[in-house]
Amino acid sequence: MLIVDATLPDGHQCDVRIDGERIAAVEECDDGGLDASPDEQVLDASGTHLFPGAIDVHVHFREPGGSHKETWTTGAQSAAAGGVTTVVDQPNTDPPTVTGDALREKRTLATEQSIVDFGINGGVTADWDPDSLFAADPFALGEVFLADSTGEMGIDGDLFADAVERAARADCTVTVHAEDATLFDEDALANAADGEGRDADANAWSAYRTAEAEAAAVERALSVAGEFDAAVHVAHTSTPEGIELAAEAGATCEVTPHHAFLSRNDLDELGTFGRMNPPLRSEKRREAVFERIVDGTVDVIATDHAPHTRAEKQATITDAPSGVPGVETMLPLLLANAGPHGPLSLERVRDLTAANPAEVFGVPRKGRIEAGRDADLVLVDLDRVEPIRAEDLHTNCDWTPFEGLDGVFPSLTIRRGALVYADQEATGTAGIESVAPAEQFPEEAGGEDVRL
Repeated sequence: MLIVDATLPDGHQCDVRIDGERIAAVEECDDGGLDASPDEQVLDASGTHLFPGAIDVHVHFREPGGSHKETWTTGAQSAAAGGVTTVVDQPNTDPPTVTGDALREKRTLATEQSIVDFGINGGVTADWDPDSLFAADPFALGEVFLADSTGEMGIDGDLFADAVERAARADCTVTVHAEDATLFDEDALANAADGEGRDADANAWSAYRTAEAEAAAVERALSVAGEFDAAVHVAHTSTPEGIELAAEAGATCEVTPHHAFLSRNDLDELGTFGRMNPPLRSEKRREAVFERIVDGTVDVIATDHAPHTRAEKQATITDAPSGVPGVETMLPLLLANAGPHGPLSLERVRDLTAANPAEVFGVPRKGRIEAGRDADLVLVDLDRVEPIRAEDLHTNCDWTPFEGLDGVFPSLTIRRGALVYADQEATGTAGIESVAPAEQFPEEAGGEDVRL
């Protein structure tokens, strides 16, 4: 395929040639562009922007053990429809991914179902088997929990130190869920247990899992990492304090769309659907987090896509599971707040969602639109701003915390040269009619493990 007259995030108008699974050439239109060969399919991208496929380094696709919440099929389709061409799945499934056998089982599920590329992260529990885990994947140590979340995988300090030491020896980055449970405010939930007082107040969860608990855990994780000269990546940082601690120590961190765009001010409407770990913070803290996304202090945006069914979320604040879906809405939300629409530059969106994740997690074939890289590409029309609606999304859980917020959704998503998503309403506009008619998603899986 030859994509002609596409505007890249840096503003340059370019022609991009795809040969097989890779980008073969990128040529600026001002320099003459590229000439189409007779056997090439030509896509006229005039008036649209071309982004590298997003890499979501933090998803929970729930298989095995939770397919009623999400499957690799529905999760991958949701990703592709949101412009995400690579995902990294985390270990708190059933069984947890803490052995080589469990990792291989999950990899088989992903290979059979996923239309996007993937990585499978292992985790740490008292039953983990590091030898078999690293034998199955030498870069497999993913989210390590310093406090319990979905799956009850919180570990003590000694086991965390052992895990960090093993990761340092394997030259593997450790992704840390940083909350210190000793600093949780038990009084915030004291009345919730018996159905009184704050039981009806979703703010109770935010008051319970304090901002101080995050900062203390980040500091502790960085201290242990320093002892072993290990690389640490702080997951779903929800406070400016946590972000600054990571930056000062030379560690990387991610922020989720829900911590970037939602705050405790939204909990009256969200109720228990707004319960997640770490929880939503004050509007003042949210604004400070967003400032650090804009100015470059934050390295990565990742969704912590953690779907649960409506029935599961419709419980008390103490009984509802933590987590929200987000893999399909990450890039649309950022684009609706970028370029002509808001404070983020389009280059910053590219870096947060593609270039930086590829660099931090060692996926050199992905993340940028350059010759020799994988042809992971997302075509968007920045003028097509539309409200996010759960009924239009593809996740199995059938709801979103971002209902009604603006989004800019992809027209086309290409993974390693293959069309994996086509917005049927957008097809036929902005020159896309030159692409052969296609189903919204391909019928067969084609995703591969990016670390094999």
